[in-house]
Amino acid sequence: MQSKLIEKRDLKYLLDAVQTPIDEISTGQEVTIECEINCNGGVITSIDSVVRHQDIVYPYVNPLTGPITVKGAKKGQVLSVKILSMDLDPLGYSGLDPTAGLFPNMIWGDQAGYPMTRVMKIEDNIIHWDDTRRIPIAPMIGVLGVAPAFDNHMSIDNGMHGGNLDVQEIGEGAVVHLPINHDGALLYIGDCHARQGDGEISGMGPVEVAARVTLVVETRDRPKRMTWPRFETATHIGTIACAKPLEDAMRLSYREMIYWLADEYGLTEPDAYMFLGTVAEGRATQLANPKSTYVCKVAKHLV
Repeated sequence: MQSKLIEKRDLKYLLDAVQTPIDEISTGQEVTIECEINCNGGVITSIDSVVRHQDIVYPYVNPLTGPITVKGAKKGQVLSVKILSMDLDPLGYSGLDPTAGLFPNMIWGDQAGYPMTRVMKIEDNIIHWDDTRRIPIAPMIGVLGVAPAFDNHMSIDNGMHGGNLDVQEIGEGAVVHLPINHDGALLYIGDCHARQGDGEISGMGPVEVAARVTLVVETRDRPKRMTWPRFETATHIGTIACAKPLEDAMRLSYREMIYWLADEYGLTEPDAYMFLGTVAEGRATQLANPKSTYVCKVAKHLV
């Protein structure tokens, strides 16, 4: 059966529960969602295109497709989003924003202007960084979330509802679990990357790209102590949390993993804490957004 297509239209820069849904899907239904590149549509038309200051106006930098209603999804459940595939456009870009990232307003600003960007070709699963450098793609979704419990969140922000997480594991084959705050879930998606380095250190460091994401969603009961998004890949289980300072994001993601291990894998909380001290894989996936993102992972064969 052919996937249902949801085109990129009426793009949003807020995640909330009051905007009119652009479409609806059923659990178990395969759907392909078009996602716009992270700048004004139509700016990048060739390898010689120039992304100018006026083309990237904060906070209008993560155009999202959505909200999409999930039929039958109920507040208090979990929306599990399985990413089946990502089809990337043949052109992407990377950038340096001297006001964000690891060195905000400290270095390179005078030389770079605002912003400095590099357009590059994406062909045969390879990013052509320049005339000599070739980098394999590692497609991922930067923004994946549901409507937040209260008020709204900008598409550059993140929280317990998901949003601009910028986690590299949110790519092909992954299942992302999002706490549902409203009936219908109200799914938003966008900000796809051909590849991203840890930290997203230069503010626009990933290779931003338009894409078509094919996925399927399911709903299930929410674990009683699940607060933040969780994910599963072929090899790992993982938890995601967002905060500033970065240490708080780390604490939240590790606490979420302790709860997961204690509630579903038979460990006591002290044992889960010690277990993470032995096997946890943790890192900051981005420092560029209003709140930083930290991931805690555990290899499945160890639990």
